[in-house]
Amino acid sequence: MQTHELIAHTAYPPLEVTKVQSRIIGYDADWLRLRWRIEGSGKLVVPPFAGRGRADELWRTTCFELFLMPSGGDAYSELNLSPSERWNAYDFSDYRDGMTERPASREPNCTMRQGGSFAIFDAAVPASVIPKANCAMNLTCVLEEESGIKSFWALKHVKDQPDFHDPACFAAELAAPTAT
Repeated sequence: MQTHELIAHTAYPPLEVTKVQSRIIGYDADWLRLRWRIEGSGKLVVPPFAGRGRADELWRTTCFELFLMPSGGDAYSELNLSPSERWNAYDFSDYRDGMTERPASREPNCTMRQGGSFAIFDAAVPASVIPKANCAMNLTCVLEEESGIKSFWALKHVKDQPDFHDPACFAAELAAPTAT
């Protein structure tokens, strides 16, 4: 699968993080598997373990996100995945409008590994949470480092302030899953 280089928003430079890559490592009828690799993660703040369960405002600290917009409309979905194992999924009827919690048949599996100068965050999201159509996609993350420094990483930034919801930032494609 394709690896995507994420870009830090220039208004919020990182402390020591030098590079973030994200990729879809598998997608079938059961799971969408994603991976983020963070280079220069020595001062990364990782939220403490909280166990699986939905939670809001995960983006206030280190959090990994996926935005999906099915072809032919303005509606889109947002998934928030935390190293704490907390998560949430939302549907929007239009740009930042009509937010509702997206149903999920199972909870995602999230794991964070740190080693030396890099960290890897893996997430397995139940396919039932993912729109069934081909989608425009934005892979993103908020990375908090020591002293409360936050950087905002995405496939593309188009505004003076970070805005992962902007349709112009949905710069990749996610095809419908392969059969198992």
